[in-house]
Amino acid sequence: MTSLPNRPNTALLVVDVQNGVVADAYQRDAVVANIAALVERARAEGAPVVWVQHSDEQLPVGAESWQYVPELVRLDAEPLVHKSYGDSFEGTDLEAVLAESAVGRLVVTGAQTDACIRSTIHGAFVRGYDVTLVGDAHTTEDLSAYGAPPPEQVIAHTNLYWGYQAAPGRAAATLDTADVTFAAAAG
Repeated sequence: MTSLPNRPNTALLVVDVQNGVVADAYQRDAVVANIAALVERARAEGAPVVWVQHSDEQLPVGAESWQYVPELVRLDAEPLVHKSYGDSFEGTDLEAVLAESAVGRLVVTGAQTDACIRSTIHGAFVRGYDVTLVGDAHTTEDLSAYGAPPPEQVIAHTNLYWGYQAAPGRAAATLDTADVTFAAAAG
């Protein structure tokens, strides 16, 4: 249903599941395990797996904090998009990577819910993509000391409101890991 023409395929987007990003993340191990299961399922179904890796002053390129968590292993053939903004599309080649594989639907996982995940799902949606947020495969750290709600509330709220997004020719959804498929759109 994407508003992007001739883009029937679905891709799994794995955003910023890096050592320094998820070290103190809420339910880190369960979220990483769900992402690993989705990576395996996407590969088995022949769907592209696209990895996004953030860098900034706290995550310098090459540092241990910048590396992806050891539980998730990217295959050499799978695209790796380097970013330095919250939205995975901003200043990156993500759109070109997705266009090359005729992707019009994204299944989004990763961290952090209240920053890069929100920016990316909204960025994808306004660019014409159908966007499925995997409700039990994204996380954030506890920023309540800075006035944010506790992480479980941030995640629950994001899951709730994303399922109700609407725009012409596009679909948004929030699904659990067990309910995600990577089938191409009929058409």
